[in-house]
Amino acid sequence: MAFDTLFLNARFDGGTRHHIAVKDGRIAAITSVDQPPAGAETIDLKDALVVPGFVEGHIHLDTSFYGDAWRPHKPCADGFNVHERVAFQAQNMAEAAPMDVRARNQLDLCIGHGTTQMRSHVIVDGSVGLKSLETILRVREEYNGLIDIQLVAFPQSGILSSPGTAQLLDEAIGLGANLVGGLDPASFDRDVEKHLDVVFGVANKHGVDIDIHLHDMGTLGAFEIEQIAARTRALGMEGRVAVSHAYGLGDIPADYLKKVAEILARSGVAIMTNAPGARPFPPILALRNAGVTVFSGNDNIRDSWWPYGDGDMLRRATTLGYRSGFNIDEELRAAFDVVTASGAKALRLEGYGLRIGAKADFVALNAEHVPEAVVAVPQGRSVYKDGRLVAANGRIVGKSG
Repeated sequence: MAFDTLFLNARFDGGTRHHIAVKDGRIAAITSVDQPPAGAETIDLKDALVVPGFVEGHIHLDTSFYGDAWRPHKPCADGFNVHERVAFQAQNMAEAAPMDVRARNQLDLCIGHGTTQMRSHVIVDGSVGLKSLETILRVREEYNGLIDIQLVAFPQSGILSSPGTAQLLDEAIGLGANLVGGLDPASFDRDVEKHLDVVFGVANKHGVDIDIHLHDMGTLGAFEIEQIAARTRALGMEGRVAVSHAYGLGDIPADYLKKVAEILARSGVAIMTNAPGARPFPPILALRNAGVTVFSGNDNIRDSWWPYGDGDMLRRATTLGYRSGFNIDEELRAAFDVVTASGAKALRLEGYGLRIGAKADFVALNAEHVPEAVVAVPQGRSVYKDGRLVAANGRIVGKSG
């Protein structure tokens, strides 16, 4: 077989050295270094650690101010209040640079660090209608060939409390959104069942997946998770539903956590956590050990919710490990798995990983192995999408389309 590109001297986690042959954007062969296949073009990776492209599982392309003027953070009156934060966001967005410009800035940042797959939530509700989604859909098309992006129709102002949002969510899927979202059914819309009626109704009508924001704490949040899991199983949607944040899993008793984890595993509901500072967050190892898929994302990057974020999913793995008390190599590899393979599972990605037949999406790093990469967060990375260099040293190399 004739290959398009042959990547020489790639080091996999565990220390083995390989050549990677790519044909039509896919990994066509992986050979030992003493058995190089013929290739039309060769790229010497020079013994760099090669890992799959990072999976950004939760981000907001429409609301980031990265690359825009600095906007001082506005604190809530009572520490954290979703309604108040939404109001601050609306004020800031009215004064921000054009959405497409800010979205491109954020995408360039993420791709430069090694993200090749992304799920972004985009506001679709009575406050903005479909305008934000239309903008981000155009930007997504511009970045075709650089990154694959799933878009979630996200009712930031609620569903029941924002007239017309149910219909807008339905229209959003027809327009090009890939998933339907939700937001705190109990505390924001104050009716769990009616809120979920809309979310699961739209998903079933269009045959799409679900990703629900859930900030509610303690037993209230855990109860909502149980209700989401019950609906998932009843409708045969195992493996197609995610709950983002799920803060309540981080502050309930161990016996209750064990029960909810078992329910999540049976229903195939995945949990997204970015391990935010100063807040409880889902216990990663306890959930993984119970069979729950745990994935991650940068979430907000320099927006109305907090001023932090650098778009680097490898640094996110560091944060997950640090906040979880991960120290041994096995735990550090678990943190890395959350931003790679587990993210791919949660997003139901086809052809992910370093294996024959998978998409040739990978990152070359200056590290001995994965545990060192998680703690060192090496820079100077080379990012490949479909076997083509798309970013080097944090900068985009070229755009297609």
